[in-house]
Amino acid sequence: MIHVITASNAEKERFLLEQAWRFRHKIFVEEMGWAAIARDDGREIDEFDDEHAVHLLAMTDGEMVGYSRLLPTTRPYVLSTHLRDLCEGPTPSAPHIVEWSRIGVADCARISGRRLNPTALALLTAIVEWGLVRGLRGFVSEMPTSWLLRLLQLHIHALPLGLPRVIDGTEIVAVNASFDARSLRQLQAVRGTTESVLAPGACSSIRLAS
Repeated sequence: MIHVITASNAEKERFLLEQAWRFRHKIFVEEMGWAAIARDDGREIDEFDDEHAVHLLAMTDGEMVGYSRLLPTTRPYVLSTHLRDLCEGPTPSAPHIVEWSRIGVADCARISGRRLNPTALALLTAIVEWGLVRGLRGFVSEMPTSWLLRLLQLHIHALPLGLPRVIDGTEIVAVNASFDARSLRQLQAVRGTTESVLAPGACSSIRLAS
């Protein structure tokens, strides 16, 4: 189940947000070695974790097993601010496009082989399901080049914004991806169910701030 935290419910969900900061620190600092963002308090927070951020938390039996974040592209965001050299042209900026970043899956929820990870698939489904009713039509993201084909297989039209670059030992490419109702149907088909991935109340969260 995917919990959505926005400015409208952040205070109420403060405990979950604290879990998210520590989850991010474990994934990105302890496991992936992003030393530049390490903090002594064991919480990974940056300048974009403000009232404009939308947090997607994958929970199973009360345990956080996945996380990702959406940011409006009408304001400074990670790609436009810190990874500008991944784009050969202007970084996308539009009310209907968000940035999808800080994508992480807990070790206990990872799988081996070429099969799509169920937790990552649920997070992506949540973006499309939650976003379509709010007028969102796509996202930009920095991701391993191997994800490009998977996005296309999920009926998400992804185009590179520039040539890939090796970052921390992984070949990363910036993409501009668009989705629509066909994308949601394909995601549901791959998941094998049309049931919502969103936790109760998620659909009533406010529209992404611009």
